[in-house]
Parts: sequence; structure tokens; C-alpha cells
Amino acid sequence: MSLGSELLSALAVRGVGRTPEVISRSSDDIGSKIGINGYASFTLFGFRFWITSTHIALLIIVIAVTVLAIIANRVIRRSDPYKKPGIVMTIIESVVDFIDKTTYSNMGEKHGGAFRNYIGTLLLFIFFSNISGVFGLRPPTADYGVTFGLAMITFFIIHYNGFKYQKMGHITGLFDPIPLTPINIIGEISTPISMSLRLFGNVLCGTVIMGLLYNLLPQFLLLFWPGALHIYFDLFSGAIQAYVFTMLTMVFVSKNFDE
Repeated sequence: MSLGSELLSALAVRGVGRTPEVISRSSDDIGSKIGINGYASFTLFGFRFWITSTHIALLIIVIAVTVLAIIANRVIRRSDPYKKPGIVMTIIESVVDFIDKTTYSNMGEKHGGAFRNYIGTLLLFIFFSNISGVFGLRPPTADYGVTFGLAMITFFIIHYNGFKYQKMGHITGLFDPIPLTPINIIGEISTPISMSLRLFGNVLCGTVIMGLLYNLLPQFLLLFWPGALHIYFDLFSGAIQAYVFTMLTMVFVSKNFDE
């Protein structure tokens, strides 16, 4: 089978109602590197649902973030404000300070406090999802279902705050000016689509490239060379995409505030 046909079979979208086959995870199968593998299925209300690599990675990431949050909480509670903070406490303070400054600078002093917990959670979740490839997982954000779900949460928050602060002006603003009404409506609808596709495309691109490299390079080169690319595609690019998504969330939500 040619490389092109292997890529098409690995990335092909299966039809509705068909039973997805578990992609072989042998060392010579490129699908195991870049595709979404199905591991188990169950039937509910007459529909068949599959447990995939995305679900497993999401569960692991949620557990990891939760454990880190519990550890951070205990470190903060046991810390002495009159003593020099340790390494762990310094990292926690740096992360919290970064989230606070970013939230308040983009959403204002009046509203930033109400959103910093959500923005912090969103930033950490996307960041750990993006860099999970370093730990051998397929990044959940390389699945469009995940990125679109995150974008729809942002979409809901945007319009909830629009009605909260602008009342019916949130609707009448779409007709100002009247000739641009179709463009204004398309702009609102395209917000979650553009946000989700941006995150999905960048993460999937890195996943596909790394999958190709692991399949095409000689084994002795795999011992050291892909590590440098993991730093870029997983760590650097993952951090940038997490920051961009949360930044867009803050900008779109804050435009509805009355200053």
C-alpha cells in the first residue's frame, strides 16, 4: 500500500452508522500514529458509541490537571508567607500571576475577577492537551469534536454576556448599519468555527508530521532527532495555540461589557 493511500485511510471520515474498525497499532502502520483509534463500544438507546483514543487522552488529562490542582492547593495552604517560597510554590505563584495579569489586562479590573478561574482552567486544559503528544498520547485537540466543543462554550459565554450587559442592543447591533447585516450575522456565526478550526488545524498538523517522521525515519534517528521537533510542535506551538484560544475568548467576551 502506498504512503498516500495509507494517509487517506488513516484520515478518512467514516460514514454514519458504519462500524469503525480498530486501526492496527503495529509499528509499520501509520494510522496508529496519526489516526483516532477505537478501543471499545457500547450501545445506548439503539445507537452504538465508541471509546476512542481521544476519550482516553481526555480522561488522563482531566485526572492529571485535577491532581496538579489538588497538589497546588495543599502547597499553598501549608506555605508560610514569612519564609522564602520553594520551587513548587514559585511555579504556582508564577502561573497564577500570569493568569491574573492576562485576564485583568484584557477584561478589565471590573470583570476580570469573575472570569480568571474559567480562563485559567481553559488555558491549562488546552495547554496540557496540546503537549500530551510528548507523553505518547494523541492530543485530544487534534480531534475537531473537542476543539469545536470548546469554541461553542466560548460562543455561549459571548452571547450570554451580550444579553446580560447590552440587553436587546446585542441583537439590534447586528443591524447597524442595515446594509452590513448579513456580514454581521455571518461574523457572529463564524466565530466558533474559526476558533475551533485554528486550534484543530495547528495541533493536527503537528500530529501528522510527527506521525510521518516516526514511520519514515530509520530507527537509529528516532533516538534523538524527533525530540527537537517535539519541542516545537508540542511544547512551543502547543503553548502558543493555548494562549491564542484563551486570548480570543477574552477579547470576544469583553467586547460586550459596558465600560
